[in-house]
Amino acid sequence: MRLKVSNFIVVFLLFSALSLGGCSTQDVTSNSALTETNTDKTARTFVSQIVSENIPGMKNLPRLEGKATVVMTVNGSPITIEVDGTNAPITAGNFVDLVQKGVYDGLAFHRVVRDPQPFVVQGGDPQGKDPGFPASRLGTGGYIDSETGSQRYIPLEIKPRGGEEPIYGKTIQQPPVLEHKMGAIAMARSQMPNSASSQFYFALADLGFLDGNYAVFGNVTDGFDVVNKIQQGDRIESAKVTQGAENLKIPD
Repeated sequence: MRLKVSNFIVVFLLFSALSLGGCSTQDVTSNSALTETNTDKTARTFVSQIVSENIPGMKNLPRLEGKATVVMTVNGSPITIEVDGTNAPITAGNFVDLVQKGVYDGLAFHRVVRDPQPFVVQGGDPQGKDPGFPASRLGTGGYIDSETGSQRYIPLEIKPRGGEEPIYGKTIQQPPVLEHKMGAIAMARSQMPNSASSQFYFALADLGFLDGNYAVFGNVTDGFDVVNKIQQGDRIESAKVTQGAENLKIPD
């Protein structure tokens, strides 16, 4: 006898696939990760005023003022990504900065979810640089800033449609400018809104139920067929900024 899985359970399992394990990749993200909390009220911020007393270190994060193009090579084939710093300056700036630093070169895609329906391809854990690092533990790490010796985190950043600037540090109910359409690229995070670091995912289908909960910062403009063929364990051979590098601003 076949058991019919409810839509609620399917959505719950798909959300769980985006979580960053605090101690283990077996950790399960609860729905509380997607709700706004009273203790996480942060200011709305213009790109030209990237300062928030409620998000320590935000003013020190790289930002992208405009757009950039990143070409990621996987299995010998290019994936062209348009990175949108106009609508997600901090998230886009973080990604472009990590590309420029070579952080993604050689990293594995540690999580690929296509069943029970196409969902995401996720990678970006720097621990994968170590060939001896257990594959089962990938998905628990982020970028360690060499200058500070600590992990760099970025705030959840979502710009609502019709809004003048992104909202930081909390999920939103309004439709966002950057949606989880097929080919979108977004940041994975743990239950805490401001916990994204280097891990990202490609949307393998339209995933509107993620809108307002995770930060989309760009989309695949060419090579989505390459994304569709990625298997767990495949590695990013290289990632290069081919256009718009001048739009990346690094705080002094």
